[in-house]
Amino acid sequence: MNTSTKNWKTKLHEIIYEADSPAGKLFDVVLLITIIASILLVMLESIKSFDLKYHAFLDTAEWVITILFSIEYIARIVTIKKPLNYIFSFYGIIDLLSTIPKYISLLFGGLHALAALRALRLLRVFRILKLARYLGASNVLVTALKASRAKISVFLFAVLILSIIFGTLMYLIEGEESGFTSIPISVYWCIVTLTTVGFGDIAPVTPLGQLIATVIMILGYGIIAVPTGIVSAEYSNQHKNREPKKDEDLNLNTQSCPNCSAENHKDKAKFCYNCGHKLNNE
Repeated sequence: MNTSTKNWKTKLHEIIYEADSPAGKLFDVVLLITIIASILLVMLESIKSFDLKYHAFLDTAEWVITILFSIEYIARIVTIKKPLNYIFSFYGIIDLLSTIPKYISLLFGGLHALAALRALRLLRVFRILKLARYLGASNVLVTALKASRAKISVFLFAVLILSIIFGTLMYLIEGEESGFTSIPISVYWCIVTLTTVGFGDIAPVTPLGQLIATVIMILGYGIIAVPTGIVSAEYSNQHKNREPKKDEDLNLNTQSCPNCSAENHKDKAKFCYNCGHKLNNE
């Protein structure tokens, strides 16, 4: 590999996989905005009155976003030495699943709604937050508050993601005949069911829909059974009992190994802790 090829791959790798540089942060922020916009487009497209009026715009916008995600997926593969590590990783599979629905819709109409799986990619936002920096901070009170805020954010994101996925499934399974007239309505039903409110204005009638509804109800009780206060108190107790460490041992970053894609390296690390490959931190 010549020097010029290596240089552009190194720079592209830093932008795509890392969030320490301004370009990397900008890339992640733009990616998150694009993902949210895509989810909104899919939801709006499921509303018939809106789709009839703006179908051409919605379809064109979704194709543009799909092509951008396709380019991003290919770029993630070509910028690492072991692409299979990314392809079969959690995020690699999610990236693929969130890209192919629009292409599949060319062969099988109606499956474009599966693009709502892109909601899972919102988990990338936690790379920017760099939560690992606060795991060993000496200020217990500040650390506890920040940790609680992060847990609440994760909880809300998890509920939102589950609601979007299950709502989309119910929209595909039940359809208008059962009152699931659009994805937003289906997501509303899922949130009502997941929180055990149960207004009863919409209900599944198919066996598969009722099975999914049962799973959602059980998940709802599981969520309620996890008191936030106990979790926060347990975190505080464990944090107090931890032995103090030096600051340099706690400063982790989003540096990603160009060879094996391992993350959470120390700020001054020159080599990957997982495979020993030299890091791009010059």
